[in-house]
Amino acid sequence: MAVRIRMKKIGRKHRPFYRICVMDSRVHREGKAIEEIGWYDTSVSDKSKRVKVDLARVDYWVSVGASLSDRVATLVKKVKTNSFTTAAAPAPMQSPKIKETAPAAPEGAEGEAAPAEAAAE
Repeated sequence: MAVRIRMKKIGRKHRPFYRICVMDSRVHREGKAIEEIGWYDTSVSDKSKRVKVDLARVDYWVSVGASLSDRVATLVKKVKTNSFTTAAAPAPMQSPKIKETAPAAPEGAEGEAAPAEAAAE
């Protein structure tokens, strides 16, 4: 049996609420879970309080071969490091672009170019 830790959607339309569950990978999204180990509420304004996960159970299930879904892996990583951002990171500063100028030709070069142009005509 392939076991995954993933989110099960409960709640109503336009107000999602997810339970973080250990499930057989062949069971549909709202199917029967082996164990529920946390929840994720998208409507909470404080980002650090949106998610609650029992990390001891996550570690146990990963040690016995369960794999994390992409979203759950991101949430677990944020909970472990406590790195919830409240705003988008500012864009990195860019150095001002400097216009490149053509190198100045030596004075003698202008005199040599004129006869070559005259010979071409």
